[in-house]
Amino acid sequence: MKRDLFIKFSASREMDEIDYELKMAIRRAILATLEHEGFRFDAEVSVTLCDNEYIHALNKKFRGVDRHTDVLSFPMYEGGEFPLSECIGGATLGDIVISLERAREQAEEVGNTFHREVAFLAVHSTLHLLGYDHEISPEEDDRQCAAQREIIEAIEKMEIKA
Repeated sequence: MKRDLFIKFSASREMDEIDYELKMAIRRAILATLEHEGFRFDAEVSVTLCDNEYIHALNKKFRGVDRHTDVLSFPMYEGGEFPLSECIGGATLGDIVISLERAREQAEEVGNTFHREVAFLAVHSTLHLLGYDHEISPEEDDRQCAAQREIIEAIEKMEIKA
């Protein structure tokens, strides 16, 4: 399904310019997630790339968790409920914040490339924007993990064909 996706990229003041390949990895991850979930509207997402200090402050302020994390999601609508009237011109899904510093650390820890790790975090966060919440139950965690695996596999197949 062809859909338009508008991504507003920004970076915390400590970050360098965001490179094109990283933006494309994030874009492919979000599009693959929308496709996997059968999301049929044009979409808009805000993506902020930052360091551990920046995401730590957000994590503490919005979740009450006093440590850094890899990714935060701020959905526009709870539970992925998008009022049809607000999706006609395109749905604003919400905000994704990714710590590139933590993504680099995790990529090394698990043997991923940096871009693959960032793509995984973008998939994870986009699922949250669409209503997934792995923290509510083990079953929901299993459902989100399964979706993430399927989406990452689809992305890898697309990259092999390209």
